[in-house]
Amino acid sequence: MIEIHHNYNLKELNTFGISAFAKAYTAPSSRQQLMETLGYYVAEDIFLMGGGSNMLLLDDIQKPVVHVCLKGIERVEEKDGKVLLKVMAGENWHELVMYCIDQQLAGIENLALIPGNAGTAPIQNIGAYGVELKDVFHSCEVIDLKSLECKKLSLEDCKFGYRDSIFKNEAKGRYVISSVQLELTDLTQVENYTMKTDYGAIKQELDIMDGELTISSLAQAVINIRSSKLPDPKVIGNSGSFFKNPIIKKEKYEDILRMHPQLPSYPVDEMHVKVPAGWLIDRSGFKGKRNGDAGVHDKQALVLVNHGKATGKEILELSKQIQQAVKDRYGIQIETEVNLINE
Repeated sequence: MIEIHHNYNLKELNTFGISAFAKAYTAPSSRQQLMETLGYYVAEDIFLMGGGSNMLLLDDIQKPVVHVCLKGIERVEEKDGKVLLKVMAGENWHELVMYCIDQQLAGIENLALIPGNAGTAPIQNIGAYGVELKDVFHSCEVIDLKSLECKKLSLEDCKFGYRDSIFKNEAKGRYVISSVQLELTDLTQVENYTMKTDYGAIKQELDIMDGELTISSLAQAVINIRSSKLPDPKVIGNSGSFFKNPIIKKEKYEDILRMHPQLPSYPVDEMHVKVPAGWLIDRSGFKGKRNGDAGVHDKQALVLVNHGKATGKEILELSKQIQQAVKDRYGIQIETEVNLINE
């Protein structure tokens, strides 16, 4: 039996800590409850929630909110040093990373401390420190919100891009992801696994830690770096990186470099480079800036924060000021990474 709450405050369920009310709220914790809930609301538009970590609520939600809380982790297949791990949508992502490290399953250690749940990870194709979800993604199980048909989507089906997927484009609003399957390396069976340590400050942090390189120490290095830059949502409301790092053509980068010779970049391919949005925002004078309770974090300009009672619209307005300032100064359009809800 599903339990439905009406006029439900979502403040504790989104990492920005925005006070916004749902017309109705239910939190299915089993696949049976999820199917029952979707059947009950089959004729209505619903709003799906996971970990509440990659969204900015701009207003109350005038539709039923279904908070997917399915739990469970299962080894589906083991072959040639690889393990196919089925993870239910409601599992916390960082706890999953720690579980895999404890089980000596490698592949997502660079993605430690990313907020959110496993079920929403494919939507964003989450990534950090040289690794993206698509690098270990095998498939996911989805439920069609209209027909209630269950199907499996492959890596190719999901059309992953940089912080992008089919779920943000042609399949937006069509499916709920009930589980994700990851193909990970079993270190108890494989000796020649290569860890990715050449991105950002990882090598430097590992040198400071001065210990044996393992997936555990690599994850700890990532945790240390992220903790030093990114505020804890339990302390101050935020959703991690608010903007995507823009990818621009090399020719444009070289033109900008003549005026701004310190502008850093990371190679993408022969024709494009990625520019750190945090650097652009910092140099545009926004690090630590505050408009009422809407602000920019004082240690990482890529992160917008809620100092207490900011509304989603106030944070959005600050983000638009930042976008305009960066465009005016560098001629680069930075895009939001966070999903804007009810804009």
